[in-house]
Amino acid sequence: MKSPHAWAVRLAWMAGLLGVVFSAAAQSNDLWGLAQKYAGVHRFSTLFTAQDVRRYLSTEEGLQQAIEWCKQTAVTKVYIESYRDGYTAEKEALIKARDTFRQAGFLVSGCVTPTKIGKLIPGWGNNISCYTDAATQQRAREIYAYAAALFDETMIDDFWFTECTCAECDAARRARVVTIGDQKFPVAGESWADYRSELMLQLSRLYVLEAGRQVNPRATFILKYPQWYDFFHVRGYDVVRQTAAFDRIWVGTETRDYQDKRWGGTVQYEAYFIMRWLGGLGGAKCGGGWYDWLGTTEKTYLEQARLTVLGGARESLLFCYGGLQGSTGPKNIEALRAQIPRLLATAAEVAKRQPIGIAAYKPPGSDPGKERYVYDFVGMLGLPLLPCHEFPTNAAAAFFPVHCLKDEQLVPKLRAFLAAGKPVLITDGLKARLEGQVDWSRGEVQVLEVKGDPKRLLELSREELDKLRVPLLRPFKTRFSAPNKISLHLYRDGSWVICNFNEDFAGVELNGVRHPVGERGWLQLWK
Repeated sequence: MKSPHAWAVRLAWMAGLLGVVFSAAAQSNDLWGLAQKYAGVHRFSTLFTAQDVRRYLSTEEGLQQAIEWCKQTAVTKVYIESYRDGYTAEKEALIKARDTFRQAGFLVSGCVTPTKIGKLIPGWGNNISCYTDAATQQRAREIYAYAAALFDETMIDDFWFTECTCAECDAARRARVVTIGDQKFPVAGESWADYRSELMLQLSRLYVLEAGRQVNPRATFILKYPQWYDFFHVRGYDVVRQTAAFDRIWVGTETRDYQDKRWGGTVQYEAYFIMRWLGGLGGAKCGGGWYDWLGTTEKTYLEQARLTVLGGARESLLFCYGGLQGSTGPKNIEALRAQIPRLLATAAEVAKRQPIGIAAYKPPGSDPGKERYVYDFVGMLGLPLLPCHEFPTNAAAAFFPVHCLKDEQLVPKLRAFLAAGKPVLITDGLKARLEGQVDWSRGEVQVLEVKGDPKRLLELSREELDKLRVPLLRPFKTRFSAPNKISLHLYRDGSWVICNFNEDFAGVELNGVRHPVGERGWLQLWK
């Protein structure tokens, strides 16, 4: 077995070698060739919105410029959108763009963004529809059938939901009946989550999947889930049944800049957590992650790319071609191009390895209470989480917040887990809710003082975090000391990745070896 010093030397040697390789690749500007080489492991793609089709893809010059941009950015697949914001792209332009990209060697799929369809509801920028309304249902059906007639595969952007509370919706909710055309479906409960989940599921089955296959028997659909996983069920996303119904699923990994005044508030680790959580739920159906330029700097844009890859995505969709031509887009893409060789090489390493860590149990359809997205903040504390949607009976260590109360058998499961003597991290919120039902003294339990505000976890000191990490990392034979806003990713073969989300250089110590991690940087060791 190599000593810690030997591994550190190897790490430095590998970093130097990879730096030479990546520099050479960047200088050769042959990212298109590199992308083809890695396509079986990970590929980059982009989307042309319906408005992009009109603006950029309706002339031969615009098409050729788009093709060249894609090749320079290692993009090997494009999604060409037929509908967005009430606008339907012209059929001739869609066919011309589709065929031209195919002839240039690209994979080509379609896309629909279901915004401004039929009867609209207040809020959400006047974009979201009432899908109880029969005319709105029929218009949605037409939109998806139009796309399916042109493309064998169509992505649905993350607006396929509703929050309508109109009188018609409320009456249907109370009657516990969903009506799609002339068909009626019973609803399990009377909550808005129950009604909307059934509504969007049956609408998906009949007016997306079935409608698409009626015009094109080869038609398949990808459902892109938004990033706000704590509220999927409330807005009609049933991640279990919809994932089973759709051909594939996608993941929103657009964390952006946490400090941005308009787009901020989402910590970077969320991209990793949701990618792994939905990846575990969807299995082979889970294709990739989708992120954008909005509210980003070059550094935060790259963090989205990095965590999408570490999350196990097999594809990274860069939203969107038109948006990336202005604002912070060009600088973001310049930075991304320089990192593409390393990202592709990392994707290949990740694909070969099994991640390990502290099981983070998030039951589908679970309510967060006052601990919204607490998983994301815990991942920023240098605790390697292993997201899961089923109770982690066989896990070596686990994290349980209030979300776990969704599991009706939580108490007996927890008692058995604690009786096994495994280290556990619980939130103060869960502890309070289970007062008198669980004997927390039976196991090695630590209570995380969230106090209804997960953001406060980012203020914990290095000393507080080191104390927290010791028992939780013991089952993985790992010792880790680092400041806050650092993520740790462990693999069964002993490989690891460390990401620094601070604006300052960070000195970390892993298993007795000190490692310097640059500001907004990352460090890897593959064994």
